[in-house]
Amino acid sequence: MTAPTRRARAPIALAALVATGSLVLTACGGGDISSGAGSAAGNGSAPACTSTMKMAVNPWVGYEASAYVVGEVVKQKLGCEVEYQNLKEEVSWQGFGSSVDVVIEDWGHPDLEKKYVESASPTAVMDGPNGNVGQIGWFVPPWMAEKYPDITDYKNLNKYAEMFKTTESGGQGQLLDGDPSYVTNDEALVKNLDLDYKVVYAGSEAALITAFRQAEQEKKPLIGYFYSPQWFLSEVKLAKVNLPPYVDGCDADPEKIACDYASTPLQKVVAKEFVDSGSPAYQVVHKFTWTNDDQNVVGKYIAEDKMAPEAAADKWIADNPDKVAAWLPA
Repeated sequence: MTAPTRRARAPIALAALVATGSLVLTACGGGDISSGAGSAAGNGSAPACTSTMKMAVNPWVGYEASAYVVGEVVKQKLGCEVEYQNLKEEVSWQGFGSSVDVVIEDWGHPDLEKKYVESASPTAVMDGPNGNVGQIGWFVPPWMAEKYPDITDYKNLNKYAEMFKTTESGGQGQLLDGDPSYVTNDEALVKNLDLDYKVVYAGSEAALITAFRQAEQEKKPLIGYFYSPQWFLSEVKLAKVNLPPYVDGCDADPEKIACDYASTPLQKVVAKEFVDSGSPAYQVVHKFTWTNDDQNVVGKYIAEDKMAPEAAADKWIADNPDKVAAWLPA
């Protein structure tokens, strides 16, 4: 893949947060053409679906938004069946060639690419960018940036460490991360930048958002990991902490990383068998691309407005017919 490397872990989901390797939610019917595997594509010329498209849903709401929009387009416009599977990232990759056809948002896993894409018998194919650009970083709530303007420079973090102590941080300042499965370099950064902090995991995207929301509302000190695209940033405009600038290769050795996260063009990864199948559903996946703003709209529908993922996707699809039309088979 072309995205800069991000070792280990990635963001977490809000709705439909599920245990690793678990559950299968079906999603069939409802469309403007027909439903059911094997039914003809909507334009009358594309080949029919011959199998159900199996879409991995990784545990963060932005991913969920992309997955359901693509899945609902495949159902509504092509009449194909779609199965949504709530899985963590590495488990999703393990499913290529069997239980997973599509990972719609990959933040960069060179280790998994080597194993599943670049091996002598690959089961997956990198399918290009999905249009979203991811950015991970450290953030503080707006009130802190206003009251302590120099706190957004990492060089000044140690003088504020006392303020961030918690019962879980062992006498050091607490740096709050999300789920342990997220893409993060934070433990290495704390060590290599000589910061008097300890990484503590909130456990989920929902917990991270709640912590930042309460910190702003109650004017409590908090510094933590966050990322975009993310609908919550339109509710609370978190202030980014400036880490040493990213330069190419500065994250090559995970143990020695001492630079900021790179902007990452997020990628699609698909099962090789799915590509070779000739399914019109693959053509939709291959053509799918949208913006961070598009994803944030659907993410807000799901996380803040409490819409079911299918309903949130349906609303966006109805509001954006031209964008959807560009993803359909010719």
